[in-house]
Amino acid sequence: MRAATRLASRPSRSDVVYLAFVQHYDVMAQSTNGRGGRHGRLRRASYHHGDLPNALADAATDMARAGGPDAVVLRAAARAAGVSAAAAYRHFADHDELLAVVRRRALDALEAAMRQSLDSVTPMPDPARGSVQRLRALGLAYIRFALTDPGLFRTAFCPPEKQRPDTAERMTAEGPYALLSGVLDELVELGVLDPARRAGAEIPAWAAVHGLATLLLDGPLALISAEERANAIERTSEFVLNGLQGPSVRTRSPRRY
Repeated sequence: MRAATRLASRPSRSDVVYLAFVQHYDVMAQSTNGRGGRHGRLRRASYHHGDLPNALADAATDMARAGGPDAVVLRAAARAAGVSAAAAYRHFADHDELLAVVRRRALDALEAAMRQSLDSVTPMPDPARGSVQRLRALGLAYIRFALTDPGLFRTAFCPPEKQRPDTAERMTAEGPYALLSGVLDELVELGVLDPARRAGAEIPAWAAVHGLATLLLDGPLALISAEERANAIERTSEFVLNGLQGPSVRTRSPRRY
């Protein structure tokens, strides 16, 4: 009877093999998940929430913020997200695809800063003067973003390796260009800007502000004092406004270059 009890309580050979199998792979899973400490924990989180593309884009955006577009590396983003390079390549075919997402995020951040600046403009009794202040606010926010978040600013305007066919349409429909276009339309509606001068006014206005931002960030104007910088911003703002409001000086067809 005792012998039968011992035999019944003794695990069978198949049970032992199964238990060893489970224990072995449990240890392997723990070892793999724990490898790299923080990266291991991030790997489990990444797969758990099932949003690896955004995890990779978040990591790449942090790289761009810290070091500009040259700092964005797909394999490094994969390491930061806690996944293998092979897993990252399932979502982004190459570096340019990842950089395109980060570039879009950088432009969105710039647009958000400009929109916040517009919303902060105090309404004025004279709507025409208010529209001029809104245009100033856009330009100031643009330059402030460039100086306070230079990595994302450089990334927002880095040239893509492969141009998309709808780039021009997307530029005019959304982002900083669309905000500027809307304020210029306000200037026309309120009698500040001559309707005959409205067509294409976004380009010279944007070029002046972007050019100043680039000179202050990466050019010789990066060395000037804070007072000189404030004066340069004010003078450029006046230059743009005078150019928009002044009489047209074009007397012949534009030259083709």
